[in-house]
Amino acid sequence: MGAVVRRLVPDCGQEPLEDLYRDLSFPPPPASRPYVFLNMVTTADGATHIKGRTSGMGSEADRLAFRRLREHCDAVLVGAGTVRAERYGPPRLDPEAQGRRRERGLTPLPQIVVVSRSLDLDAGSRLFSDPTNRPVVLTAEDADPERRARLASVAEVLGFGTGGVDLQAALGGLRGRGVRWLLCEGGPTLNAHLLADGLVDELFLTVGPLLTGGDAGRIVAGPLPSVLRLHLLELRELRGELLLRYRVAF
Repeated sequence: MGAVVRRLVPDCGQEPLEDLYRDLSFPPPPASRPYVFLNMVTTADGATHIKGRTSGMGSEADRLAFRRLREHCDAVLVGAGTVRAERYGPPRLDPEAQGRRRERGLTPLPQIVVVSRSLDLDAGSRLFSDPTNRPVVLTAEDADPERRARLASVAEVLGFGTGGVDLQAALGGLRGRGVRWLLCEGGPTLNAHLLADGLVDELFLTVGPLLTGGDAGRIVAGPLPSVLRLHLLELRELRGELLLRYRVAF
């Protein structure tokens, strides 16, 4: 028998690890933007990375959660800094996962959507290597025209706002393009901007049984207009690692 996850909230029980987040459901998306859910991992002392990377922080359960959440979204939103630090590539899911996406009325693979004011992205990187699933890059309308033209050869570049990316308008634009459920994978600065604008509906958070010390940042790096309260929806545990699902209350 494989690994078993303890389910503590909303009810107590056990479930096979392979069933983790297989049958998630979300409310219908708002008319003005996608339904947005964050997925982050942290250590017990709040570190969001070890030596600049999240690899090595989570267990097999966290890695499965990462893949499973990608099964439930139309697109994956990520900041340019995270793309560079984590060396993002095109989305990959096995045939069974792609089949489950089709059953939910989704495309076989989600689209990657990158937020970048500066457009400091390598057009030759692995992320832009699949011409059949080109990423979308969200930037400002007054972004550097040369960088914009360079990225336009490998991605769809969309401008929203001046002086910075207007995330509310950008998410409205994604909704108009058919994005109903949007998974955000960070990083912490993008998380802060989304939360400050009231654009996050849920948070999936893995807390690993690790202490790292140092000065690694938190999952939200930036000011919020007020303290936000989270409502716990689900809690699971495997070998000391906690997998939490929260609804964000604005």
